[in-house]
Amino acid sequence: MLDCAIIGGGPAGLTAGLYTTRGGLDNVTMFEKGMPGGQITMSSEIENYPGVTGHITGMDLMIPWPEQCQRFGLKHEMSEVTRVSRREDGIFRIQKSDGTEDEAKSVIVCTGSTPKRAGFVGEDTFFGRGVSTCATCDGFFYKNKEVAVIGGGDTALEEALYLAKICSKVYLIHRRDTFRSAPNTIARVKDTANIELVLNAIPEEVFGDAMGVNGIHVKLQDGSMRQIDVPGVFVFVGNNVNNQVLIQEDGTFLCDMTQWGEVKVDLSMKTSVPGLYAAGDMRAEAPKQVVCAAGDGAVAALQAIAYVDGHH
Repeated sequence: MLDCAIIGGGPAGLTAGLYTTRGGLDNVTMFEKGMPGGQITMSSEIENYPGVTGHITGMDLMIPWPEQCQRFGLKHEMSEVTRVSRREDGIFRIQKSDGTEDEAKSVIVCTGSTPKRAGFVGEDTFFGRGVSTCATCDGFFYKNKEVAVIGGGDTALEEALYLAKICSKVYLIHRRDTFRSAPNTIARVKDTANIELVLNAIPEEVFGDAMGVNGIHVKLQDGSMRQIDVPGVFVFVGNNVNNQVLIQEDGTFLCDMTQWGEVKVDLSMKTSVPGLYAAGDMRAEAPKQVVCAAGDGAVAALQAIAYVDGHH
């Protein structure tokens, strides 16, 4: 019987593992089907993690985290969790892809989200070398340069406004001529002098060389092609929340979710189910930053410790 099962080994899961074990829980296992670290390991440079200076990649940032956690007793099981469910007596079942299962008194789910790809040629080839899904992470690298933003929802427009403060010009590429965003956000975008709207346009191909992205080709409504020369392309066409482990046998979710499939939590990372916590990118209104995910993990861990001490 585990005191706490942590599902996911990114910054939120690793921090939860550190705090639960160091905080007194004796039997804690983090289930991560691959190597711990999360999405951030794909970033080529990190400049905004507090206390970290100099040139450091996402992989460099995350390498020491598992060792630190395991020093306090966190166990890492390289298994894929397929479902988390809860028995009537309050004990959680952790079902795994190999057919085995574990039991736990509390669970912290940190399975994150995956940015959707737009699907244009070169998107995967140049990901991390000019193609990005995080303006806060990578925008500064394009200070006083021109960049392109792809998307038409709230996130795309908000990130375009963010980039417009850093970059000399932002091309906002959207396949329609209307936006799926708040009216005041749309108005701010249209009133921002260095944002050019490229509407009714579909990204066809990002091109570049060994150094990275050089530009993007977009197909316009009349069938013609336009080349936009930029060193950076930011894609914001939504996220797929990795919530599959919370889907029950009857197709419902174990806890309350938003309409976008994100886990509803309070400020303590508590879900609607006692003893179940969610942290990091999978929870509602997550800022999708490493430092925020780590904070979520710490908060969830402290709550899990209190829950286990009080209920078992």
